[in-house]
Amino acid sequence: MDLERPRRRAVLPHERRVFLLALFAGLPGVVATLVLLKIGGYSSRVVWTFGPLVAGVWFIVAFALRERVVRPLQTLSNMLAALREGDFSLRARFGRSDDALGLALMEINMLGDTLRHQRLGAMEATALLRAVMQEIDVAIFAFDGDGTLRLANRAGERLLAQPAERLIGKRAELLGLAEYLDGIVPRVSDRAFPERNGRWEVRRTTFRQDGRPHTLVVVTDVRVPCARRSCWHGSAWCASSATRSTTRSHQLSPWPAAWPTWSSGAVPTIRLTTSVAASR
Repeated sequence: MDLERPRRRAVLPHERRVFLLALFAGLPGVVATLVLLKIGGYSSRVVWTFGPLVAGVWFIVAFALRERVVRPLQTLSNMLAALREGDFSLRARFGRSDDALGLALMEINMLGDTLRHQRLGAMEATALLRAVMQEIDVAIFAFDGDGTLRLANRAGERLLAQPAERLIGKRAELLGLAEYLDGIVPRVSDRAFPERNGRWEVRRTTFRQDGRPHTLVVVTDVRVPCARRSCWHGSAWCASSATRSTTRSHQLSPWPAAWPTWSSGAVPTIRLTTSVAASR
């Protein structure tokens, strides 16, 4: 025998509840006025003039009270929706900052200013980090949980002799990098790539993006000239500074197209890359 589910009580909208409360607040006074007009011995002309007048004022005041309560809430809702969508240009106007409504609107404006400054800082840090990652002479590859390539920097493109547009989306087996997703790291191995042959040091770490595990592989030529090592050391310092800024505001910054939005798990990822560069 199927048991009927308990029916949920119908809840009136907030606007209607405020309007009904305003009506109930004025109802005793309106009823008392109409009763006094009726039993006070006034003429029918007076009763039919002031009776509708009192009722009309009652409804107008109740509706005005509803608007005074609902409109600020709608303003707050629009402001929060704009902040959620990344639009920090909207500003709320308030008359006083010492009452509850004025304080709430002022805090919304201050929150928008804070988020705007963080967004600008994150965009600058992202641009710097992206430039360092592209220019550093260390091959960097990022694979998702299925072993599909999601990121390759410029050195990785040169190593595989293909542009990133043709590399992104291919599996590690097709790229010849499947062996780097397993095994002990760091390790040094001899390997022939399309770009050149040599001895390569391989490092690997993991991070999470959108709740999914990803693997980052760093491939370094162990026979790099000493002149490049000092250049890498300087690039590592720049990337570390950009990483610290990105860590504070990574959730607020929209990453450029073709560059994934990395979560906080990218911090050890970038540190791995910079440590490889500094060690060279």
